[in-house]
Amino acid sequence: MANERIILGIDPGTTIMGFGLIKVVGKQMSFLQLNELLLSKYDDHYTKLKVIFERTIELIETHHPDEIAIEAPFFGKNVQSMLKLGRAQGVAMAAGLSRQIPITEYEPKKIKMAITGNGNASKEQVAKMLQQLLGLKELPKNLDSTDGLAAAVCHFFNSGKTVGSKSYSGWDAFVKQNSDRVK
Repeated sequence: MANERIILGIDPGTTIMGFGLIKVVGKQMSFLQLNELLLSKYDDHYTKLKVIFERTIELIETHHPDEIAIEAPFFGKNVQSMLKLGRAQGVAMAAGLSRQIPITEYEPKKIKMAITGNGNASKEQVAKMLQQLLGLKELPKNLDSTDGLAAAVCHFFNSGKTVGSKSYSGWDAFVKQNSDRVK
């Protein structure tokens, strides 16, 4: 097989976690799957985190991604929301790192720029462009899954480039690159 890999893209969230998978053969990408994990039915934040971890592990065991691209939480005015999003992202990252899968984090603006050419594009614009790029027949009702797919496509477009992203190949790499965060 000619340089084949699978990229899992994740849009972390505590209400809806979106994810998408693409397959890359050589320099061509193709759509595999997109879906979302609905978390609003769980009252307890810790249960949501457990479900995010378990579902991410399940995706890894089912699809065997070679790399994970994850959307970084954006800074908002609500500190509690930011904290919860950071936890959701951390749990998804921990699932990937526990399986030794390299993870690259992208800022939302960088993902939008990679897909549409506009860092301020709407979710709808990103979804429509993905529909064209990957030949999707229809778009989902919630666009969190297309946000996850966008992270994977952004990673494909940025393959080999490390500008503006953080990449970890495991816990050791994470600790080395974040020594200031280790106590």
